[in-house]
Amino acid sequence: MELLFEYQYGLLGLSAWGYVLASLIMVQVTVFAVTLYLHRDAAHRAVDLHPAIRHFCRFWLWMTTGISTREWVAIHRKHHARCETPDDPHSPQVEGLKKVLLEGAELYRHEARNQETLAKYGRGAPDDWLERKVYGAAHNYLGIVLMVVLFLVLFGIPGIIMIAVQLASQPLLAAGIVNGVGHYAGYRNFECADASRNVTPWGLLLGGEELHNNHHAFPSSARFSIRRWELDIGWVVLRALSFFRLAKVRRTAPVPARATARQQLDLDTVRAIVVGRMHVMRDYSRMVTLPVLRTEFAALRKRLPERAGRLRKLLVRETGLLDANARRRLGEVLDNSQALATVHEFRERLKAIWNGSATSNEKLVAQVREWCAEAEASGVRALQEFAASLRGYALRPA
Repeated sequence: MELLFEYQYGLLGLSAWGYVLASLIMVQVTVFAVTLYLHRDAAHRAVDLHPAIRHFCRFWLWMTTGISTREWVAIHRKHHARCETPDDPHSPQVEGLKKVLLEGAELYRHEARNQETLAKYGRGAPDDWLERKVYGAAHNYLGIVLMVVLFLVLFGIPGIIMIAVQLASQPLLAAGIVNGVGHYAGYRNFECADASRNVTPWGLLLGGEELHNNHHAFPSSARFSIRRWELDIGWVVLRALSFFRLAKVRRTAPVPARATARQQLDLDTVRAIVVGRMHVMRDYSRMVTLPVLRTEFAALRKRLPERAGRLRKLLVRETGLLDANARRRLGEVLDNSQALATVHEFRERLKAIWNGSATSNEKLVAQVREWCAEAEASGVRALQEFAASLRGYALRPA
């Protein structure tokens, strides 16, 4: 009995703050395993982790969450491919924020049973003996049983709370906050076709996943931070791993640069425009749409009740994300300003170029040249200057 009482706080016998710290550290290890291994490595191939790091992450996730790499990768890739549609496994725009926040794990498990999803989107995920016989979906609860036993032995009675914290962390942080809030509230650097948002500019607690809009703008980038004042803690860890040759970054988001303007757009310039299209569209809003709005606002106020902030959102927001009422209001704005109607039309035409189906590089170059020529002949000064600036568009090496 005395021996049992002696080990009621586990073999480690930590202080109260020791248990708290140990729990926080283990949750963060899980977060980093998800963002670095499952997300940036396995799902998007943006980074190559050292085999030892990959295996540690697979083991840790199997033991602490029961996650199957193939299931997670397939569901996440489908989320990107079918984002904000009824086929999206976890869109708060479709399911509602409350359901994704509170039942995100259930939505994940439901989609994990869809064999078509696993077959179509799970290609390239680990398929070795360990995955089939140990880490796979058929045995994922064995890892959790192992965690429960280890926690009780090492931490004793406080380990019960630590087990609960560990098991609840991913449904709350990943399924709830990232998949839920990350598509519902926050700020947007880029007007993607989906509703993704950056929850905060400092991606710390969730390993950088808080910068969700940046990720959807550049899914294959190993770095989620874009602006100078944003911080992706997952990227910091990746750089440390790279220093010790435990990771190799394959791709990061393109960085715009300005080269000498050419008389005629060539293929290299057009490629830079297409690859950096998210930056191009952000520049278009900043250099064309908003300056024209400021010029036209005084006249619009006399005809429409819209405030400046609402007008800005209507004109900058991705058109496909506007509801019926917002589309109606946008139509009224464009009907009352020829200049805004012109810049809005040219914005949609520019997006259509890279969203279209150009059958050759020559055709793509011809389309961009035609757009620039017509923009420079539009009579709208801001649009003319923007079109001229594209002639010197380039991307800086990562």
